[in-house]
Amino acid sequence: MKTILTLCIISILFSCGRTREFGSIERIDPDFDLIVNRNVKIEIIADGFDWSEGPLWIDSLKMLLFSDVPTNTIYKWTEKGGKEVYLKPSGYTGTIERGGEIGSNGLLLNPSGRLVLCQHGNRQMAEMNADLQHPRPDFKTLADTFQGRKFNSPNDAVFRKNGDLFFTDPPYGLEKNMQDSSKEIPFQGVYLVKPTGEVRLLLDSITRPNGIALTPDEKTLIVANSDQNRLRWYAYDLVGDSLRRGRIFYDATAVAASQPGSADGLKIDKNGNIFATGPGGIWVFDRKGRLLGKIKIPEATSNVAITPDQKTLYVTADMYVVRVRLR
Repeated sequence: MKTILTLCIISILFSCGRTREFGSIERIDPDFDLIVNRNVKIEIIADGFDWSEGPLWIDSLKMLLFSDVPTNTIYKWTEKGGKEVYLKPSGYTGTIERGGEIGSNGLLLNPSGRLVLCQHGNRQMAEMNADLQHPRPDFKTLADTFQGRKFNSPNDAVFRKNGDLFFTDPPYGLEKNMQDSSKEIPFQGVYLVKPTGEVRLLLDSITRPNGIALTPDEKTLIVANSDQNRLRWYAYDLVGDSLRRGRIFYDATAVAASQPGSADGLKIDKNGNIFATGPGGIWVFDRKGRLLGKIKIPEATSNVAITPDQKTLYVTADMYVVRVRLR
């Protein structure tokens, strides 16, 4: 939740042009210094969004893409141009007016470099039928049903190198959430879409599956549960197309109500370190689930993107987009 005090302070600082620095660091383990140095800079690079989500760094174009879910818009940000509308509509292309979280959420590139979107309003995983430099709202459906029933609202996704697509399907994009009359699937699933288009259900036991990521060796799938009563990250061994040995990677339920934010999006760096949105900001874990530290941000964070050189982290945080210079 926004506080009037926070918004007033930020507004004053922006209008004076003095600073855009934002947040702080909590170092829990000495190994945190190997990932986030002591001269880290946390700064707001864009603001004015309803709910920013799904950041995706396009290194070849030095461009950040991210969703503003309620406004059905994808923005781009560049150092030179700042924030600009990139694609609208992004998640709902229907003609019947509706409310709720209708836009795109998670964004990613497929192995061929095409933009893939988790579309809340259209309730599907989709690929944009246009190249990255000439976007247009023309979408190819990758998956929109399971056993003939419409998905809830695909939220976040990750590709395996062979083209397999894993995604989560909580109810957040439905206008009335769990009580929405158009909800066709009784559970909130984690799915696998094969390159052939075949859809397989992997999990139906997580109450609010949200962020999802694969470890660099593609042997472990991490799934965030944004249920405030079971605020956890789960780990699963990925064996072929099956998930085995499910376990709690880390449980943050005890602090769920004390700080803004939830177990939402996450990304894993080349060394297996996990940057996960959680209560109070970004929680940084090593590959074994040891909490190393936190990048504390005073607004609810939704997801992150890591540049290939692992020197910069981009964070979507409510009405803001934040850049964290790690090294």
